[in-house]
Amino acid sequence: MKASSTLQRSRTEWVGCAGWSLPTAHANAFGRGQSALQRYATRFGRVEINSSFYRPHRPDTYARWADSVPDDFRFSVKMPQTISHEFCLRGATSLLDPFLHAVHHLGDRLGALLLQLPPRLVFDARVASAFFRALRHRTDSAVACEPRHGSWFTASADALLQRHGIARVAADPARVPLAAEPGGARDWSYWRWHGRPRMYYSSYDDRDLLALANAVEAAGGGPAWIILDNTAHGHAVPNALRLQAMLEESRRA
Repeated sequence: MKASSTLQRSRTEWVGCAGWSLPTAHANAFGRGQSALQRYATRFGRVEINSSFYRPHRPDTYARWADSVPDDFRFSVKMPQTISHEFCLRGATSLLDPFLHAVHHLGDRLGALLLQLPPRLVFDARVASAFFRALRHRTDSAVACEPRHGSWFTASADALLQRHGIARVAADPARVPLAAEPGGARDWSYWRWHGRPRMYYSSYDDRDLLALANAVEAAGGGPAWIILDNTAHGHAVPNALRLQAMLEESRRA
């Protein structure tokens, strides 16, 4: 049985977390559901599946997740580390097929694919173009790429991402200044905030979250994903709830 959505059609629905674990201290902020995902989906309209980076999921698992959320809910799915970190995009075409076959069982609840690259992966236009071309032959889903080597933050790398319709993630902490800003294809945006100063562990204060809200408002360029990934100590959910409140206050103003 699908959960009923409590979201208004506004920027608040763009906010979500990496995973749908709900800290007990914030359980009252969510509606009822038969699973943690259903409860999560009563408040958030986006979620990022990170577990797919470490291990494959069965097609029927993706189908079950899709069937448990409202019609306007969307998943992003992180691409396997075998593709990004082991093969470093080289000769990884054969690995795309089983991943995409399973992921496409999300149906229209699939909102985006996320490719996070290792910090050591230097931009190579030939390798990147071959990989993205193979990916685009297999899916027309929205794709966001989070590069972490400075060589990706150049005009030529940005042009290549645009050419293949790939959005570049705006990340925090940013390894180089341009990493904090959305890039690549600009018909949509993807923010991933990992926690600062300690990645995955630190909470964001109101000043940080207000800066993020203002950046989202100023970016334009269509819809967005705003993912809080500081999950290690359970800060993602309260930070995401606070960010939703700020965006709603901005909308009303």
